[in-house]
Amino acid sequence: MVLFGATGFTGQLVAEALLARSGEGLAWALAGRSLQRLAAVRDRIGAPAGLPLIAADATDPAALAELAGRARVVISTVGPYQKHGAAIVTACARAGTDYVDLCGEPAWMAQMIGRLQAPARANGARIVFSCGFDSIPFDLGVVVLQHASRRRFGRPLVQVRGRVQMLRGGLSGGTAASALATFEAAARSPRVARAMADPFALTPGFSGPPQPDGQGAVWDDWAQAWAGPFVMATINTKNVHRTNALRGHPWGRDFVYDERQLTGDGAAGHRRALALAGLTRVQGALLGFAPTRALLRRLALPQPGSGPSAAQRERGGFELRFTGQTADGRRLQATVSGHRDPGYGATSRMVTESALCLLHDIDHHATGGGVWTPGAAMGLPLVRRLEAHAGLRFTVDG
Repeated sequence: MVLFGATGFTGQLVAEALLARSGEGLAWALAGRSLQRLAAVRDRIGAPAGLPLIAADATDPAALAELAGRARVVISTVGPYQKHGAAIVTACARAGTDYVDLCGEPAWMAQMIGRLQAPARANGARIVFSCGFDSIPFDLGVVVLQHASRRRFGRPLVQVRGRVQMLRGGLSGGTAASALATFEAAARSPRVARAMADPFALTPGFSGPPQPDGQGAVWDDWAQAWAGPFVMATINTKNVHRTNALRGHPWGRDFVYDERQLTGDGAAGHRRALALAGLTRVQGALLGFAPTRALLRRLALPQPGSGPSAAQRERGGFELRFTGQTADGRRLQATVSGHRDPGYGATSRMVTESALCLLHDIDHHATGGGVWTPGAAMGLPLVRRLEAHAGLRFTVDG
């Protein structure tokens, strides 16, 4: 296994997680532009002095082809992926090497699906995007709930609502850079803007029924609480629909899914939902202007390589609620929770377990080559790994 991008903030956290899991008989290496910086990471995390280091630049296709040819699985943390990620995932698709990353950039993912699905399938490479907080807890939360519905009711849930009940975490420079890069791409390209708005942007050839838009403040009658927009719904909803499509639409071709953030009941909950909706609109409008993005990049947002402290990561956590309804009106609910900062402390473990799951648990007869989602490629075996090793818990109520 090779970790590409090991010197970045998130990459170093993934390196720590890999070191903690290296007792599984794992042969692994760190890769990045600078051998000197890679050696510093190896020393900082307390890895053995003999841990291999591989010099490879994201702009050097020949070096990346050699890297991919040496690995069975590559973990890439080189976001923004739309700027730095295409060459390494292309090298893996051509080499037949499995690949996982933390990408939450749907327009780039849609482009890569069109470009890499055929070579990945032909060469046996399993390409799995979004193996962090976006979108594993959401994608697998729906998978777990639908699995429980099949067992309990003998039929799927035709509608599922994902709701964020609690979220504590920080922001890294890499995440900020990815968000700004996405807004810049949408401002330049109508195609990117359309992909961002389309819930079926990652299911080429299929477009399902109209989906809730996720904007504004609404009263959620199932949760009996007010809810506002959730910032990550743009990517998570697309991955959930892709999982359904890749599995052959077991939840139906008319499946409806949306995500929101719960803000409480009563007048106070309504005010918080309105404030969240207003803030989302203002942020979108401001980030549409290049001067605003430049100012944020220079003065307000964390710089690449920085992020929450270890203490902040340990204090973080999340709790998500998924409620679904069958065609005849029966409902079922599940909760997905995790401790540690969702975007970093938890995410580093999620992507590590995803890579180990592909390596050890999912054979190519079950999941052949192609561009996958975590839910479609790994499903319940990954759930079991995350519960055992990543601090996540998946609970079906009742």
